[in-house]
Amino acid sequence: MPSAFSPRGVWPALATPFTDDGTLDLAAYDRLVRFALAGGVAGVVPCGTTGESPTLSWEEHDTLVSRAVRVVGDAGGVLAGTGSNNTQEAIRGTDDARRLGASAALLVDCYYNGPSSLELRTEYYERVLKAVPEIPIVPYVIPARSGCALGAEDLAILHLTDRARVPAVKQATGDLDRMRYDRELCGSSLAILSGDDDLTLPMMNDPAIQASGVISVMANLVPRALVDMVEARASGDVGEAGRIASEIGPLLKIVGVRAHGTRTLPDGRALRVEDKFRNPVPLKAMMAGLGMIGSYCRRPLGPMPRAAVDVCRGALRAVWEAAPQHLAPIEEHYGVRIPERLADDSVWPMSR
Repeated sequence: MPSAFSPRGVWPALATPFTDDGTLDLAAYDRLVRFALAGGVAGVVPCGTTGESPTLSWEEHDTLVSRAVRVVGDAGGVLAGTGSNNTQEAIRGTDDARRLGASAALLVDCYYNGPSSLELRTEYYERVLKAVPEIPIVPYVIPARSGCALGAEDLAILHLTDRARVPAVKQATGDLDRMRYDRELCGSSLAILSGDDDLTLPMMNDPAIQASGVISVMANLVPRALVDMVEARASGDVGEAGRIASEIGPLLKIVGVRAHGTRTLPDGRALRVEDKFRNPVPLKAMMAGLGMIGSYCRRPLGPMPRAAVDVCRGALRAVWEAAPQHLAPIEEHYGVRIPERLADDSVWPMSR
């Protein structure tokens, strides 16, 4: 069974591999979990936003959590994404995760229906805690995607009422002042996990935040580099942590990609537009290009145009040229040659 939840270190927010017809590719998923574990991660996070949780059925959710539990064994933890914009569904998903052996449950703030912080605490988090008492939960605050946010005050009530049941928060507000307020209200017992790869080191460096790790998108690609970075900073080696962060920096900045394009109206007018492609689309494009998983995303997500794909290839190329050791584990685990994959247009999924 997975180890008890320890909110520190690197936790990859696992991408969900699909076949070309949109069904789960479980062989690729198992291989991805093993790749992360080989990189020394603390545990894995199945069925989060990166795993396209809004488009997974509960049956698929249970399959992915149970597979992660089985593959991880006692080598780390499993933090299962169980959040919803429906409290009853969140209760079901959290209870399923408990039953399947997950170490803890990650619950995102309720998206789209936009509850207040008070409602999030009393009608969502507290109801899940009461209904499923045997598993720790980690609130996930990401207002840019959920349209709402559990406030620091309500987070403090949840944590200070039962530190063991709400031991940590995934902070993806991008607001360092808010994170400092979390620490001020909750004290040292709350673990603050970064939800933004590029803010992990600043959050760990800030004495008023003292983040203990990251739930990471790019740990799907470079788990060992991120583990080394976080461990170096945790041990006080600020210089080494900063060096690694600089070397993988092109990837840490690329969770989302903007690209200019053209729309042609039926009457022939050509209009210049900018498209923003959000996680996990750029990540899965890079993983597919490197031969790790297929490129399929559940609709309405889809392939990016060449301009956006080239941004991703450029970031990978920059890391490979400056510090190839960070991408070399992909070659060993997946039996590919990264320079060949970066140069081969045919392996990079692009929209027409």
